[in-house]
Amino acid sequence: MTDTTDDIAEEISFQSFDDDCKLLGNLLQEVLQREVGPEFTEKLERTRILAQSASNMRMAGIENMAELIEKQLSSEISKMSLEEALTQARAFSHYLNLMGIAETHHRVHKQRNLELPSRSCDDVFNKLLQGGLPPEELYNAVCKQEVEIVLTAHPTQINRRTLQYKHIRIAHLLDYNDRPDLSHEDREMLIEDLVREITSIWQTDELRRHKPTAVDEARAGLNIVEQSLWKAVPHYLRRVSNALKKHTGKPLPLTCTPIKFGSWMGGDRDGNPNVTSKVTRDVSLLSRWMAIDLYIREVDSLRFELSMSQCSDTLSRLAHEILEETPSDHRHENWNQSMSKNLLKLQASALPTQLPARADQPSCTECNDSGSQYPRLEVPGTDYRPLNRQGGQPSSRSGSLYHDSNLNSRILSNGSSAAPINSQSTVLSRAASFNSGQVLVQRKLVAESQIGRPSFQKLLEPTPPQWPGIAPYRIVLGHVKEKLMKTRRGLELLLEDLPCDFDPWDHYETYDQLLEPLLLCYESLQSCGSGVLADGRLADLIRRVATFGMVLMKLDLRQESGRHADTLDAITLYLDMGTYSEWDEEKKLDFLTRELKGKRPLVPLRIEVPSDVKEVLDTFRVAAELGSDSLGAYVISMASNASDVLAVELLQKDARLAVSGELGRPCPGGTLRVVPLFETARDLRQAGSVIRKLLSIDWYREHIIKNHNGHQEVMVGYSDSGKDAGRFTAAWELYKAQEDVVTACNEYGIKVTLFHGRGGSIGRGGGPTYLAIQSQPPGSVMGTLRSTEQGEMVQAKFGLPQTAVRQLEIYTTAVLLAALRPPLPPREEKWRNLMEEISKISCQNYRSIVYENPEFLGYFHEATPQAELGFLNIGSRPARRKNSIEIGHLRAIPWVFAWTQTRFVLPAWLGVGAGLKGVCEKGHTEDLKAIYKEWPFFQCTMDLIEMVLGKADIPIAKHYDEVLVSESRRELGSDLRKELMVTEKYVLAVCGHEKLSENNRSLRRLIESRLPYLNPINMLQVEILKRLRSDNDNHKLRDALLITINGIAAGMRNTG
Repeated sequence: MTDTTDDIAEEISFQSFDDDCKLLGNLLQEVLQREVGPEFTEKLERTRILAQSASNMRMAGIENMAELIEKQLSSEISKMSLEEALTQARAFSHYLNLMGIAETHHRVHKQRNLELPSRSCDDVFNKLLQGGLPPEELYNAVCKQEVEIVLTAHPTQINRRTLQYKHIRIAHLLDYNDRPDLSHEDREMLIEDLVREITSIWQTDELRRHKPTAVDEARAGLNIVEQSLWKAVPHYLRRVSNALKKHTGKPLPLTCTPIKFGSWMGGDRDGNPNVTSKVTRDVSLLSRWMAIDLYIREVDSLRFELSMSQCSDTLSRLAHEILEETPSDHRHENWNQSMSKNLLKLQASALPTQLPARADQPSCTECNDSGSQYPRLEVPGTDYRPLNRQGGQPSSRSGSLYHDSNLNSRILSNGSSAAPINSQSTVLSRAASFNSGQVLVQRKLVAESQIGRPSFQKLLEPTPPQWPGIAPYRIVLGHVKEKLMKTRRGLELLLEDLPCDFDPWDHYETYDQLLEPLLLCYESLQSCGSGVLADGRLADLIRRVATFGMVLMKLDLRQESGRHADTLDAITLYLDMGTYSEWDEEKKLDFLTRELKGKRPLVPLRIEVPSDVKEVLDTFRVAAELGSDSLGAYVISMASNASDVLAVELLQKDARLAVSGELGRPCPGGTLRVVPLFETARDLRQAGSVIRKLLSIDWYREHIIKNHNGHQEVMVGYSDSGKDAGRFTAAWELYKAQEDVVTACNEYGIKVTLFHGRGGSIGRGGGPTYLAIQSQPPGSVMGTLRSTEQGEMVQAKFGLPQTAVRQLEIYTTAVLLAALRPPLPPREEKWRNLMEEISKISCQNYRSIVYENPEFLGYFHEATPQAELGFLNIGSRPARRKNSIEIGHLRAIPWVFAWTQTRFVLPAWLGVGAGLKGVCEKGHTEDLKAIYKEWPFFQCTMDLIEMVLGKADIPIAKHYDEVLVSESRRELGSDLRKELMVTEKYVLAVCGHEKLSENNRSLRRLIESRLPYLNPINMLQVEILKRLRSDNDNHKLRDALLITINGIAAGMRNTG
């Protein structure tokens, strides 16, 4: 199973899994024989056999023999040429990736064959009703559930997207191989396809050669929607609806969406100077463009399907009106063209020499619902060549906007220019300012280019009916498609920074406008007895619109609290009011509250401020221009006081006043939710007090009730709290903080939504979604929840439609159970006291080593590849918040990432053993065993730590020390390894297990199966690091190191 989440299945069929691993391994060996020759494959096999023998000896308890074999392996690796070491690292890395693909495939396969999957909607609904829950209460709880999964750009996804697509293709081929009806010839062809894919993978560069931009990261997030979530969401909602109907007699309402999606990609500017206000605007427009493009494809398919003529009187009248408004000589043009008469008709691209495949079908008809995940090639639409804004002549950039499904080639390349705002009036004012002479030149060029040139689209589409009695659904949906295409073209012009006449009647601005005609078609089909048609593709599209809206994923903005204080410093100094940041908290609150109650802007229009302050002000301006229709929450990282929240509210209010004044009308949408993020142990302890202080302010409380439906959102951070105080202390402080925040909101009659900033690895709060939600404090999950999904976990959980459906179901059922059957609190006060004592000892032990031992920083840099991780090019943001080598300024991701590479995984367990030992030695071992059995929070915490210990490898960590660490610091490494053994001893004692992963044998076996391939990569990494540190500018050595990093990440099944 995926080591950081066992949500898919507890067991897999190891017989068939081993068969697939053997098949893929043999095919890889066949490819290597051809690509690098038999001599290399013999050496590779010898390396594997030595590693396998050492692992077998160690598992059998024959430690001395295992050490001898490992020394022999290390000696042979040290004698390898660089080319040989690099090729071996590549081979083992690819094999581990192939094992991961097979593992995921068999989890999905196992789940598919279960009659009643555990934790599914059907299973949980049934158990709740059997437990005495009234059906009506169950129905209402599901319909009112609000869960938002927020995808982030945290840089922990190692694999290039090119390789991810190839891995998905192999997963599909394995799925096809399971079919019992395959002929011998079919199976031979399948093997050939697998060989081609593996060959393609081997010949592809594994490494990113350039650092991704923030827009690149956003595109990757949108690709997850396109390749997986777009298909998964309707399937998931059908499961929920069918289970509800089965157990309560009523299906899920068509526009009810228990789960929605958000994003930080292009909005998270905390410590990342590459995310600017312009990037945020670009990404927001791009997300809107992508949504419209996906809807056009679906509507096109629906037009093909809904060919019937019988309809309701209402739909018939609408079809009549559409035909009457369309002049007969323009009907065919309006049916197909993507630009209205008010838009510039720009030069069309050259016609193809022959019709593409499926040209006789609507352009987006899917011929294979379960087919390849590769981008589909579609019939080209009308493209154009943008004109040079300076001279009115065609630019050398030939048509940069194509209507295909591959987002990578579509619109933006590394953040190309975008329009200032997406509001109608601003677009109109920009269009009016465009030189009229240039417009005339453009129109003349286009007219000349079209003489004698037939419309390619006219050849592909049927002539539309002339009266509504023939196909009214096609008429209505054709009108919908026309408006969608005009909306898309308008967005394309904005993204290209070109002028655009914006007619609100010809465009969709809100998802309600798009839902209206779709619901009308649905009601018409139902009223005519065609419910079976209404509940097919049309219902799926309606559910997609309700879930994804017009932007797919609303974009959160995030900035560090100090940047807001700096901005207010600049403003108050300019206004001769003093320095804001030097005021005490009460003075700040008085000032902020007074300004918030006022009606005039605070910031002068012509204020001159430093560039970093200007960027903050520009970000608030973009937020005002886009509004809550496109953006989600404004998250304040490192929040510690009530003034941090009010400062953002004031800057937001000021920007909205300024933009509204310029537009002459209110800003689009509402104000953004302002969400404090508490992430250090100290800030978590004060979270409840900060919320109480905020809610005690009349203006703020009234603002929450009026503008946010009486809802306060609070975010808690797992990553920085773990790096700050250790995993155990962080877990306990997070638990108490949530309790306190919930109590504070209840005191003021305000509802609370907790936003969990969880990482992928255990050291950053990762773990099984179901267990994590079920172990939250009682009352903290009352049907609402937000949670981040980061890096490699996004691909692992949502990369395939089948796994995405399962994950969405698990979110729904876990939140439902947490609300209706909340987990038990600590049974007695003694339990809390014991937790406090463990936490105190654990934190002291952790900080005494990490922050107070002067040798630790040097040991960390020598024993891990932390300094070299920057060569990976896996994220747009810097690894450190400030230009400092101190641990405190290092981000949590590289901190965890580096220790995961050495298989020491120190951040996930350091301090835990000392805390448990201190309490057990005082005679509380039996108490801890009882707590483990009865309290879900403590059980979940200990199980995750036990899982991490099962993945730690002391001999490998020791090998890093012996080769890389200076002799004066090796004693610290030895002490840490002893600490790991102490932690293992006491974790097993508390959990009542004889050996690690005793309650998860499937995981144990999976880890053991990877060792013959994973251990050699670690040894190769040690040798390459040794050479690189004496030859730092050797780019070939860097490449070899990065390939070992990829391989270890594949073997550990997580990174940071």
